[in-house]
Amino acid sequence: MTKIIYVPLDERPVNWEFPQTILATIPELELVTPPLSLLGRKKTPAPLGELWAWLEEQLPSAQYLVTSLDQLLFGGIVPSRLHHYNQAECQMRLEHLANLKHKYPNLKVFAFNLIMRVPAYNSSDEEPDYYEHHGEKIYRWGWLTDLLGRGQGGSEEEEQLAQIVESIPHEVRTDYLNRRSINHFVNTEAISLVEQGVIDFLIIPLDDCAEYGFSAAEQRDLLKLVEDKGLHERVHIYPGADEIGCTLVTRIYNQVQNRTPRVFVRYSSTMGPQIIPRYEDRPLGESIKSQITVCGGIVVDNSLEADLVLMVNSPTLSGRKMQEASDAVVRKDTSYYSFRNLREFVVSMEYYLATDRHVALADVAFGNGSDHELMQILAKQGILGELVSYGAWNTPGNTIGTVLAHALIRLDNYERSVKGPDKFILDRYVEDWGYQVLVRAYLKEQAQELGITYFDLKNQGTEISRLALTELQKFMSTYLAQYTQDYELAAVYFPWNRLFEIGLTSRLFKR
Repeated sequence: MTKIIYVPLDERPVNWEFPQTILATIPELELVTPPLSLLGRKKTPAPLGELWAWLEEQLPSAQYLVTSLDQLLFGGIVPSRLHHYNQAECQMRLEHLANLKHKYPNLKVFAFNLIMRVPAYNSSDEEPDYYEHHGEKIYRWGWLTDLLGRGQGGSEEEEQLAQIVESIPHEVRTDYLNRRSINHFVNTEAISLVEQGVIDFLIIPLDDCAEYGFSAAEQRDLLKLVEDKGLHERVHIYPGADEIGCTLVTRIYNQVQNRTPRVFVRYSSTMGPQIIPRYEDRPLGESIKSQITVCGGIVVDNSLEADLVLMVNSPTLSGRKMQEASDAVVRKDTSYYSFRNLREFVVSMEYYLATDRHVALADVAFGNGSDHELMQILAKQGILGELVSYGAWNTPGNTIGTVLAHALIRLDNYERSVKGPDKFILDRYVEDWGYQVLVRAYLKEQAQELGITYFDLKNQGTEISRLALTELQKFMSTYLAQYTQDYELAAVYFPWNRLFEIGLTSRLFKR
C-alpha cells in the first residue's frame, strides 16, 4: 500500500474532505490527513508547531507528501493574506522541509503555494480589515500598474493610477505590498527547492486572478524563473486553488498505476475554449489542458480513443461579465441562448453514453454553481445517473480539477461497481446545484429577516443549518427524487459561519 500524507490548504470540506472522499474506494492508496484541530479556522492560523510535529510523526512510513506551503508556512489560505512574517521566518520553515527531505530521501514531495489573489471588490471577509474600504481600489491599482508596465494604456490610465494611489493610505499600500513581496519570495524559493530536488513536483496556482494585475506580474517573474532553470516539467503555474489537493492525489494515483488516461474534451459553445472566464486570466481551453496534464492525463483528438469524455458546459461571456449561477436563474444573458446550443450538447452526451463512453460534466457556464436549465434537462432525460463525475462549484478551475480528479480515479472501479452515481457525485448535485444556485439565493434574500448577513451567521448557525437542510430536502424531492431511497442527506453545516460554502453529512446506502 502507498501512503500519502496530505496537508491541505485549509479546513473546509473542499480542501480537507474532497481528496479523502475520491480516494475512499482505492485500496492501494492510504491518504493520511491532519486532524481538523491542527488546521486552524478561517482567519485563525493553524498551530504551526503542532502541525509540523504531526507531520514529522507521519513521515517515516510515507512514500508521498502532498502539502500546501500556505498551510505549513502561514497556517492556511486566509492567514497567508494576513500574516506579518518576514523572509527569514519563511526561509527557516522551508529549510525545515528541506531537512525532512534529506532525512527521508525516498519521500516524494508534491507541493503547492498560491499566488495571492487580488479580489475586485470591497470585503474584509477573507482579507485584511482595510480591504473593506479599499479592496476595489487595490485591484484597480494592480491592474493599471501592470497594464502600464506592459507598455499599454496612456495618459488617461496614468492619471487614473495616480488618483487611485493617492486615495489609498500609505500604510495600507505598504502593508499590502510587503505581504505580497513575502509571498512572492516563498514562491521563488519553492522553485529553487524544486531545482535542488527537495520538491519533486510544484504547482503555483493563481487564486482568483485576472489578465492584468499584481498576480499577473508575479506570474511572469515566476514563469521566467522556471524557464531559466529548465523546470517546466516539474513546476506548473495556472488558475486554481481549492481543487489542487484532488488533482495532486490523482497524479500520484496515475503514477502508482503507471497509466496515462486519455481525455477528449467537448464544449457546449463553439467559442467556449476561447472564453476567458471570470476569476481567471486565460482562455478556458488552456486551463483545461493544465488541469488534465497535472492529473497525469493527456488530451486526445476524438472520443473513440478516449478513456474519458469531458463535457464542458462553457461560458459565453468573459471576465466580470460572466454571470453568477443564481443570477442566471432569474435573468440569463441572451448570449447563453445564442452563442451555445444546449440541445445539441445534451444529444451529444446521450450519444456518448449510448456508445459506452465514460462521460463527466464540468458545468462552468456560470460562476459559483450549476446551470439550472441544463440540470433540469439532464434530470428529465435520465442522464444524471449515468455520469462518471459532475461539478459546478466556485471557479472554473475549482470545478474542472475536481471533476477530472474524481472521474479519472473512478474510471478504474467503474466497471466493477454498481451502475449509478456514487456519494460524491450526489453530494455535488445537492451542493453545487441545490444549495449554490437555489437555496443559497433564498437564504441570502431572507438574511435580514433571519438576523444574519451573507458573511456572518452570527449565533444563528444551528438554526440556519436546519433551514438549509429543509430547503435542500425539498430540492431533492423535486429534482433528485429517484435517488432519495439510496441517498440520505442528514445534516448541513457552515464551516466558516457564512452562507458562501456548506458542508454535508450524507450517506449512500449499499445497493
